[in-house]
Amino acid sequence: MRGVASGRMGLELRSKATPTTVRARVPLRLGLAGGGTDLAPYCDLFGGAVLNITIDRYAYAFIEPSPDGQVHFIAPDIDADESFPPDLAAFAEARLQLHAAVARRMCGEFASGQMPAVCITSFVDAPPGSGLGSSSALVVALVEAFATLFGLPLGPYDVAHLAYQIERVDLGLAGGRQDQYAATFGGINFIEFYADNRVIVNPLRVAQAIRNELETAMVICFSGVSRRSEQIIAEQQRGMHDTDGGNLEDLHQLKSDALEMKQALLRGEIAQMADVLGRSWQAKKRTAAGVSTGRIDELFERALASGATAGKVSGAGGGGFMMFMAPPSRRFAVIRALNEAGAQAGGVHFTNDGAESWRV
Repeated sequence: MRGVASGRMGLELRSKATPTTVRARVPLRLGLAGGGTDLAPYCDLFGGAVLNITIDRYAYAFIEPSPDGQVHFIAPDIDADESFPPDLAAFAEARLQLHAAVARRMCGEFASGQMPAVCITSFVDAPPGSGLGSSSALVVALVEAFATLFGLPLGPYDVAHLAYQIERVDLGLAGGRQDQYAATFGGINFIEFYADNRVIVNPLRVAQAIRNELETAMVICFSGVSRRSEQIIAEQQRGMHDTDGGNLEDLHQLKSDALEMKQALLRGEIAQMADVLGRSWQAKKRTAAGVSTGRIDELFERALASGATAGKVSGAGGGGFMMFMAPPSRRFAVIRALNEAGAQAGGVHFTNDGAESWRV
């Protein structure tokens, strides 16, 4: 949990001090139901609802004193390492645009435009385009690290909203709103989205025996293909304006499914959750071309033939991670079948904690 200084005086004192080392980690998430209803204009017009859960894969961000007075952006997981003078305007050409955008927003808004000479290093326990909300989780981790560096008294809603603004507004990257809030709050959450960027996070108190059963029934699988979601999201958003098309009805179904799955989860009806998961996947595929692919269909067939009862792609679709539900006695058979098909499958553990940061 981040320790914060109170008031402007705490911020001024920290900004004048020699930078210390700060670390942050933020969990990735599985979207169980409702994904797509957190996109504008749907959530602005009708209200969106998403059920998601964070898992034991993380995005990390470290801020350390610079050895040479320069600002360094480093991402060893994607082989990126670049240096700039400590001037926010110099970041315009940065390859690591998430690092640059967070630095510009946090220093511009909270440090009078003064950029400290630091090394900002990040890595993520999943490849880009994973469908696990990895890009948004990384932005949250970077925001959280800067908030601790500057001693800012930001709550989780503040951090999540800042991350959303940086990613969707400052950078103009396509996507919804669930990832930033899931990563910041952590755990099992039913999240509601409304007009004017109003978001309500409802943490679910799920009995431990139910959590254990769901975790034991879950398989996640990397399809081997990272995807860029922009085209899928753009097509989904175009369909939201077509009141005569089926896209809107599919989104209404996805929102209804999120509520039904939440109720089934709280009651411990795992088989009912699988039914909803399967129905939601069919609706999700109808919202845009490219949500499913030949490779995804192949892995679905393998998983179902080996005992899985339902599954879906995590995120917008087109690749990345898939999730399946299976009777616990059949889970190993599902994992083996997917791995034999060239995917990377295994179990997963759920987490309770959201964004965390600390000083070293």
